Amino acid sequence: MKGMREREIQKAVFAHLRTRAAPGVFAFHPMNGGIHQKGNRRTGINAGMGVVSGVPDVIAIHQGCVYALELKAEGGRATEKQLLAVENIRNAGGFACVAEGLDRALRCLETWGLLVGEVA
Repeated sequence: MKGMREREIQKAVFAHLRTRAAPGVFAFHPMNGGIHQKGNRRTGINAGMGVVSGVPDVIAIHQGCVYALELKAEGGRATEKQLLAVENIRNAGGFACVAEGLDRALRCLETWGLLVGEVA
């Protein structure tokens, strides 16, 4: 769907995960940035509690593998910190990507085998 904001894409992705997730998928959004980290610059209590800038919007675990999906509205671009987080997850053996728009996000989750069935 065109014109969706990132927040709307995220809500739609989690709606699909609630209704179409493959058996055994555990998915969540890490409350690890935005307003929770504003003005913090990875110092103080947040950094001490393990907050890492750029962590993707959707984290999923399935059959012992970790998947991470950074969501962007169409035309949106990942920040350097987000790209670094995606790279670090891949280097650690996980699967990670940046998806621009809802269709690409769903296609990625389907390719990884995290979503099954047809889009309603």
